[in-house]
Amino acid sequence: MGLLDSILGRSRPVRPDLDRLFGLPAAALTLQAGTGFVPAGAGSVCFAAVEGGAFARLKGDVRDLLDVEVVPGPDRGAGDGEGRSGGAGADPVTYTSDAYGYTWLTVRRPADDLITLVNDLHAVNALLEEAGFGPNLLCSLTAFRAPAAAAGGPVPEGVRADDPGAGGHRAHDLALVYLYKRGTFYPFAPRTDRAESRDNTLELQVRGLLADDLAMEPDMERWFPVWGAPGLGGAERLPGP
Repeated sequence: MGLLDSILGRSRPVRPDLDRLFGLPAAALTLQAGTGFVPAGAGSVCFAAVEGGAFARLKGDVRDLLDVEVVPGPDRGAGDGEGRSGGAGADPVTYTSDAYGYTWLTVRRPADDLITLVNDLHAVNALLEEAGFGPNLLCSLTAFRAPAAAAGGPVPEGVRADDPGAGGHRAHDLALVYLYKRGTFYPFAPRTDRAESRDNTLELQVRGLLADDLAMEPDMERWFPVWGAPGLGGAERLPGP
């Protein structure tokens, strides 16, 4: 930072550090021990829409990068509802659009293979960055689930055992959101039993719990709600373009 920047109180943008994503597997263990939340096997990269031929090339590059093939899929939004899969039993990569025109590229892996999922998210972010789409990148999201009380797992703080969402229906989802341009994470805990309602108490608990594992975003004004993001409750409400 230069002298003039210091005098005027200006700061330079933080250089994106995608390697911070590799802290997620260790953070997941801390999260499970402290709250009972476990990986859901889904992660997404959100970016501003890429139009026309550039988007077609991007999808081809992702296919080559993750070694997946095009298969028919029911998904709406960017990519004409196109899913991608590496073969029988493989987990698809899908493209959807939200109400704000952002594209979500979602990767699904077995819930117990968070390391591979994180590697995929890192690779997709790096691919977009190297292709010149860094300014389009908004965030990456990793989804977690509260184990059902009926399965004998610990009920997370803030979820009552008698909550109708605690047995058979999820009362909470949880995401760890990585802000690309800030290089920081924040928790987002939407309630699945209430429209556009989030559990702020749980979010604050997670922030404190993971403070030593991840670079947590200190400015809570930047803890943007990502309603209907793929992998979280209400994803089926995501509109097409």
